Amino acid sequence: MTRTMFWLAPVAAFGAAASISACAGTAAPEPATAAAEGRSCFFLSQVNGFNDVPDTRRGSDSVVVSVGVRDKYLFETFGPCPDLDWSEAIAFDQRGPGQICDGLDVDLIVPGPTGPKRCAVRMVRKISEAEYKAMRARPKT
Repeated sequence: MTRTMFWLAPVAAFGAAASISACAGTAAPEPATAAAEGRSCFFLSQVNGFNDVPDTRRGSDSVVVSVGVRDKYLFETFGPCPDLDWSEAIAFDQRGPGQICDGLDVDLIVPGPTGPKRCAVRMVRKISEAEYKAMRARPKT
């Protein structure tokens, strides 16, 4: 079994996001099976940033991952993920080759003062720009 690990630092400003995404090229088309099932999938190589957002479920942590030029995906962990709220970098530990379509496809690796922590991902779903802005506007609890 091949595992891919990919470290990513957050994109701090829109200008940086635009310059990084301009280098990313065009997005690969989704396979017909994912489209037929209503899933939205992406390749790990298309990821270009992340932002912490207020948690959507009590007891779990959430981040929004930027993919390509304008797509955003909400990643929600099974439970608390230590240091995710303050991390300046995260890694993705992908299970096998191919696309990321749901939480079973990837774990988050978050560096911390006592070493990296593995956080199991419960759910991955594509979100709209309006939903992303609404999440960012919510106060953290």
